[in-house]
Amino acid sequence: MPIYEYECLACQHKLDSLQKVDEAPLVDCPACGGASLQKIISAASFQLKGTGWYATDFRQKSSPEAPSDSGGSSAASSTTDTKK
Repeated sequence: MPIYEYECLACQHKLDSLQKVDEAPLVDCPACGGASLQKIISAASFQLKGTGWYATDFRQKSSPEAPSDSGGSSAASSTTDTKK
């Protein structure tokens, strides 16, 4: 269930509410009792877990004949030359 932030337009009281997505938005302010609560748009905080969500999952695999960039190819070739 998402957490929604509300602010009262009359007294500027702010509150958070854990609500179901299909629930009606809150209207009554618990601080002043007025019917002037409004949802605040805020940054969402969530984590994407599982395969397919990491930057390394979408990188193209480079073949040994075609290096992906010029900076990495010189470092890779120098390490392979010292191992021979």
